[in-house]
Amino acid sequence: MTSSQYDSRLELSAEAQDLLFREARTANTFSPEPVTDEQLRAIHDLVKWAPTSMNNQPLRALVVRSDDARQRLLKHMAEGNRAKTETAPVTVVLAADTDFHENLPTVFPHVPGAKDMFGDPAGRARVSRLNASLQVGYFILGVRAAGLAAGPMTGFDADGMDAEFFADKPWTSLVVVNIGKPGENAWQERLPRLGYDEVVDTV
Repeated sequence: MTSSQYDSRLELSAEAQDLLFREARTANTFSPEPVTDEQLRAIHDLVKWAPTSMNNQPLRALVVRSDDARQRLLKHMAEGNRAKTETAPVTVVLAADTDFHENLPTVFPHVPGAKDMFGDPAGRARVSRLNASLQVGYFILGVRAAGLAAGPMTGFDADGMDAEFFADKPWTSLVVVNIGKPGENAWQERLPRLGYDEVVDTV
């Protein structure tokens, strides 16, 4: 992909810009090369530093590796997402923890009463979903930073997924992400992006 005229305005190298954004694509097929636990740990160790409100970090992840777990996952995926999920080296279900506030004494210790600010379950669910969604974006960039391709999907039965995997947890599923090295014909045609003047207004 052609370099941007704004490359030099950014601190990140042009190569890193390409790796994370310009040349990175959503993969629809994957090679059989495995994704290791060490790679997943490296991704987490990088993206955990990205910001969330009050450092609440509500994102949780279920790594689906075993054949049994994959079959349990597939039955909740939309039909168009099943084949690529079945053949991905590893799939991660990203979820929001609605009891994130229990960790605030640890992750936001300078405000001793922070946990008590989230007594309303409905409000807590909104906060957890917003911040976990931010972390989903960070996670995808982390996958790319590891030299892997991500295939994020929201086409699945979320209620069924939660009942299947999170019945004993205060987690609500957000996105399912296939991860691996891209396989044959992994990409669809690159779609257009909106320009600066189409999305930015200055007052």
